[in-house]
Amino acid sequence: METRKVQVTGGSTYTVSLPKDWATENGVSGGSIVEFHPEEDTLLLTPRRDEEKVEGTLDITGLEGDALTRAVMTMYVSGFDIITLETPRITADQRQDIRDAAGGLVGLEVISETSEHLKLQDLLDSSELSVHSAVTRMRLVATTMLADAVAALVEDDADLAADVIQRDDDVNRLYYMVSRVFRSVLRDPSTAAEVELDRETAFDYHSCARQLERVADHASKIAHNAQELSAPPEVVADDIRALHDAAVAVIEQAMDALLADDPDEATRLANDARTAVDAVDEHVRETDAHLLELDPQQAQLLGLVVDSLSRAGDYGGNIAEAALQKAAPNP
Repeated sequence: METRKVQVTGGSTYTVSLPKDWATENGVSGGSIVEFHPEEDTLLLTPRRDEEKVEGTLDITGLEGDALTRAVMTMYVSGFDIITLETPRITADQRQDIRDAAGGLVGLEVISETSEHLKLQDLLDSSELSVHSAVTRMRLVATTMLADAVAALVEDDADLAADVIQRDDDVNRLYYMVSRVFRSVLRDPSTAAEVELDRETAFDYHSCARQLERVADHASKIAHNAQELSAPPEVVADDIRALHDAAVAVIEQAMDALLADDPDEATRLANDARTAVDAVDEHVRETDAHLLELDPQQAQLLGLVVDSLSRAGDYGGNIAEAALQKAAPNP
């Protein structure tokens, strides 16, 4: 850490020198323009950059399937605007994997390709992205998936279960977009200004999005189990419906707390959500007791459903914790 003494020039202007090593490393010299980004009692300084796209290149030799998909997603979330994937010869399977990965990410499109490389570009402007809208949409889709997954199970509806599984991709797409914006806000203060989010709020939204993404994953797991099971006995179906209602109540209260503008209201809602987790645990115990009376194989699969609903409630509790931290006074 270096310190500088603030000087007063002209009677009213405050000036401070920049560390030479930092200035040299970042291309700052006489006549350069720098940007100041105030965040409460902090002032961030960054060199003004030309509006250039951030480009990255990745060698994909030997990568295919899930490994290649993950590589594309990692480059996207890391904040690269233009991603060049290269190898001595791109196979047909690799091209399809890359296109599938791009299709699962907001704004990413293939813009050029040859036998040796394939280039993708994020075509969305950061200022056009609303993290608040993305998280709100994730909340709706994830909770709807959970409700439909339970309905598919207790009503033995295979088509509805398949639909729930497909919707998981929509939540993942939004989660990756939120993650990309979050990392960009941490790295570049100008991005924070564009999306109108300070870094702490971006962190809160990202934490919330992660929990909602997990809720959607468990809704998908319930839907997969629904495809393997016939409708459970009515007493168990009623237990599962009640457990679902309790878990969703935690998620909804926690989300209301996180999005509340008034700190007192947010704290009240978050504490109510944390308390409601106990009701989820009570429903789990009641349902497990009835599962003991079933065929072992059926009981095992239904036990996985119960576990997924219990975890969904826990994720709601995690959102409530984030809401409490967000509502707390700044030190």
